[in-house]
Amino acid sequence: MNHDVIITCAVTGAGDTTGRSNLVPITPRQVADAAIEAANAGAAVCHIHVRDPETGQGSRDIELFQETLGYIRESGTDMVINLTAGMGGDWVPSDENPALPGPGTDMIGPEERMAHVVACKPDICSLDCGTMNFAGDYAYINTAPYLRTMAEIAREHSVKPELEVFDLGQIRLARKLIEDGLIDAPPMFQLCLGIPWGAGADTETMTAMKQALPPEAMWAGFGISSMQMPMVAQAVLLGGNVRVGLEDNIYLDRGVLASNGMLVERAVEIIERLGARVLSPDEARTKIGLA
Repeated sequence: MNHDVIITCAVTGAGDTTGRSNLVPITPRQVADAAIEAANAGAAVCHIHVRDPETGQGSRDIELFQETLGYIRESGTDMVINLTAGMGGDWVPSDENPALPGPGTDMIGPEERMAHVVACKPDICSLDCGTMNFAGDYAYINTAPYLRTMAEIAREHSVKPELEVFDLGQIRLARKLIEDGLIDAPPMFQLCLGIPWGAGADTETMTAMKQALPPEAMWAGFGISSMQMPMVAQAVLLGGNVRVGLEDNIYLDRGVLASNGMLVERAVEIIERLGARVLSPDEARTKIGLA
C-alpha cells in the first residue's frame, strides 16, 4: 500500500465531453481556473490540455497553452504542471484509399508534438508509449522513433516525461526507452485503464501492469467513467498514486455532474479513509524527482 499519495487532476482532456457537461472547461481562463480549483482541493499535479475556445475541440495551439499557463502562474497557486504531448497522432483511413488520411486525421511529427512543451517549460509532459485502436474508428499512432525523439526533446528542456501506458506492450516499449538511457530516474508511469481498446479498468489488469513496471518506477493509475474512484482505491492499495478529473469522468455520482474540485475532494476522502495521506506539491516534487 502507498501511504503517501500524489493526486493528479486531468482537468479537461480533448474528448467530446463539452456537450455532455457544462462544467468541462474550454477557454484558457476556464482551464486555468479548473487547475487552480483542483490544486486547492488537494491535487499536487494538474494534467493540462487546451481546447479551441470557439469549437470546444482539443487543440495543439501553442498560444492557448501559453495563455493558460500564464493565468496559473500569475495566480501564485502551487501546483506541478503536467502538459499533454499526446495531440497529433490521430489517423483515420480514407474510405476511398486507406493509404491516405481521411476526415478527422490529425497527424504530425514528434518535434511539432513537443513544440508547446518547449515553449511553455512545464515540470512534466506526457509520453503516450505506443500505437493503439483508440475509442472510435481511428488509430492513435506513436512509433518508437517518435517516442525516442520526444524523450530526447524533453530531456534537453529539463521536462520529466510521464510514461502513459495503455497496455502491457506499451510498458515493454517504455522500458526500452529507460534501458537506452532516454528517461532519467526515477521513471514515472501512468497506467491508463478502461479506454477502448486498451487495458481494462479492473483489479487483475492493474495488478499485471504494475508487476510489469521496472522495480524503481514511480507510478499512478486511473480508470475512466464509473471506474474512476474504484481505481483510486485500487492504485493506493497496490502502492501507486492516483489520477482523477473531467478528462476521464464527468460524474461525481450517478447522474450528478462533477467539477474537477469535487472529484479531487472525493479522491482525498478515499485516500484518507484507507489510512494514507495526500502529498503537497512540494512533497510531490521531491517524490517525483523534480526538486
